[in-house]
Amino acid sequence: MTGGGTEGVGRELVPRWFRRAVVLCGGLLVIGAVVWVLGWIALKLALVTLSVATALLLAALLSPLARLLHRALPAWLAAGLSVVFLVAVVGGTGYLLEQRIRGQLENLASSLTASINGIRDWLVTGPLSLRPEQVDQVRSQIVDAVRAAAPSGVAAANTVISVLSGLLIALFVLFFFLKDGAGMWRSVVAVGPARHRERLEEAGRRGWETLSRYVRGVVVIAVADAVLIGIGLFVLGVPLALTLSLLVFLGAFVPLIGATVSGAAAVLVALVTRGPVIALLVLGIVLVVQNVEGNLLQPFVQSRAVKLHPVVILLSVTAGYLLFGVAGAVIAVPLVAVARSVTEALHSHGAAPQETPAPEVEPDRAEASAALRDPP
Repeated sequence: MTGGGTEGVGRELVPRWFRRAVVLCGGLLVIGAVVWVLGWIALKLALVTLSVATALLLAALLSPLARLLHRALPAWLAAGLSVVFLVAVVGGTGYLLEQRIRGQLENLASSLTASINGIRDWLVTGPLSLRPEQVDQVRSQIVDAVRAAAPSGVAAANTVISVLSGLLIALFVLFFFLKDGAGMWRSVVAVGPARHRERLEEAGRRGWETLSRYVRGVVVIAVADAVLIGIGLFVLGVPLALTLSLLVFLGAFVPLIGATVSGAAAVLVALVTRGPVIALLVLGIVLVVQNVEGNLLQPFVQSRAVKLHPVVILLSVTAGYLLFGVAGAVIAVPLVAVARSVTEALHSHGAAPQETPAPEVEPDRAEASAALRDPP
């Protein structure tokens, strides 16, 4: 009795809010340590991390095709044909673009040279009235800065080898994701405690649905942007319109930043090749398309997939770029969206009230109770 009373007094001396704060801080410290360790491992194994993330994004995109083929073909053949289809589309598009760029590269180079000379003449003879020596010095400094920023031959070769290795790993992992993705996830769930397996299964399902909706939504928006801006470039007669349309398509996969970079490239090419008037028209087309995307397509297509504030998206893209470069910027937003969806699933599943089974009533007692309620 005395020990129990002392324990009760001790609990009363420590406020409840303080105990909850201590538990919360301890939990946050554990979660932070786990996240830090996982992040450190991901950075050390950047090639593997990016390859697996790329394979997940591609699997979310190609899973409908693989399921459709699997209705008539074995799982391994359906997955293999899906991967071959992806490689054929990307390779064929790259080949066509290379042929078109090769034919217009000389014209673009001559237009760029003429534009640079025109800017130089304007700086010398225009209102600024700079000396030719000053303009030539600034141009030399810019050329030297560009050359210094460009990677060396060895660094470029290492980058190409790393990219090719990552792509091969991603395609290899993609094949098995399409072939055995569900079984692989069931194996992961089976490792967890039995009482939490249902919760993990639900969280994984919601995370996969979020990733699938995000990838398909981005593809729809990217196609819309590329088609609309590409039509405007073709009508205005801007060279490399198809190449710039592809750049707009790829830029849509990097939220916020990608659209800005691809639009600026289109305006710059129009300025160099067709003059300031056409460049202003291209800028107007890019701004209109981006506003239509932000106000109509994004809320309609991805409102359910990505429920993130623009500030969160910007910080995620920036952090992904600083950690893993362009590839990190591409995977940052879907990673945060999936993490949010999984967290919501775990929380809602854990908070769901459990139904308590009604106690069994013996037959004799049930008949007696019925007789008391309904006397003859």
